[in-house]
Parts: sequence; C-alpha cells; structure tokens
Amino acid sequence: MSDRTPPGSLSQPPEGVLPGPVASTHIFDGQIVRLRVSEYERPSGIRVRREVLDHHGAVVMVPIEDDHILMVRQPRDAIQELMLELPAGKLDFAGEDPRAAAERELAEEVGREADNWTYMGGFYTAPAMITEFLHLFIVSELRPSPVLPIPEEEIEIVPVALSQLPSLITRVRDAKTLIGLLHTARALGI
Repeated sequence: MSDRTPPGSLSQPPEGVLPGPVASTHIFDGQIVRLRVSEYERPSGIRVRREVLDHHGAVVMVPIEDDHILMVRQPRDAIQELMLELPAGKLDFAGEDPRAAAERELAEEVGREADNWTYMGGFYTAPAMITEFLHLFIVSELRPSPVLPIPEEEIEIVPVALSQLPSLITRVRDAKTLIGLLHTARALGI
C-alpha cells in the first residue's frame, strides 16, 4: 500500500481519494497524535483550512469465549468515566501490521491468545478531524496468555453473554465498541 492508499482500502474501497494538503503547519507532536493545520484545494479551486490530528491507527477485538464476549471496563480520564468497551489498542508505529498489534493488545488487555481470527474490515473514528483508522477482528478459540497486564491501565475483564448482545448494544457509549458489537451481531445472526 502506498502513502496515498487509505487504510482498509483493500477490503473496503473508498468512495474516492482526495489530493493531499497544499500547505501544512505542524503544531504539536505527541506520543499518540500529531496536530497540524492544513490547507486543501477543492476541484472547484476553493481552499479550505482544517485542523487535523494524525494517528497511526488502532485495532479493536471482539473476543468470544464460552458463549461470552470478553469486554473490558477501564478508566477514561479524558471524559472522567469508567467505560465498558471491547479490548483495543493503538498501532505503535505507522505501517505496523494490524494483526500483530491485535495479538499484542488481546494479550495485554484480556490475558488471552486466539487461534481463530476473522478480519471484519475497519472504520475511521472521526474522519472530519482525525486520521485514526481502526481494524476490527472477531477472535475465538481463546487460551490464556503469559503476558501480564499493564498495571496503570486498571482494566477489569467483564464477560458478557452473547444472549445479552442486543441489550448491550443499547447501553454502549463507545463508538468502536458499538461498531464491533453491531458487526458481531450481524456475523452471528443475533
């Protein structure tokens, strides 16, 4: 894939690809995101200015074990809430293999490895302002992993019965989790 090929375009072709920015000013470079202000020229000649957060992307997994989905409850400091979510994590660098990142995150967040991996495509989190693309996997045939959890994340594993999936979807407030659960319900015919 070239730098101009959108993530996921091999499995989900984009509606179209736009040209890159004609000018950019980098504002901030952090460990997870980089902020830039960029100008883009439309085919009509109009120039638009956008504040963009560049992100390497992420993965989200739907781990299924014994007719349960292994969810995680974790603190989300930015919104000052505990959230019930699917396990997920960022790609550590541009171009990291999403499957490898998903294997790492599944081990760190729920202490599992999986033998069965199904790639369900992916999605952007907020394409008006961030380049983050999440790759979605449904995983099963789980077994314990020797990887220890990261203490500062304070993650609690919450098994939820697959039979509760319809009501779970109505109470989820996290977009990646909602999308993952909807894909799972469709894949399993629930």
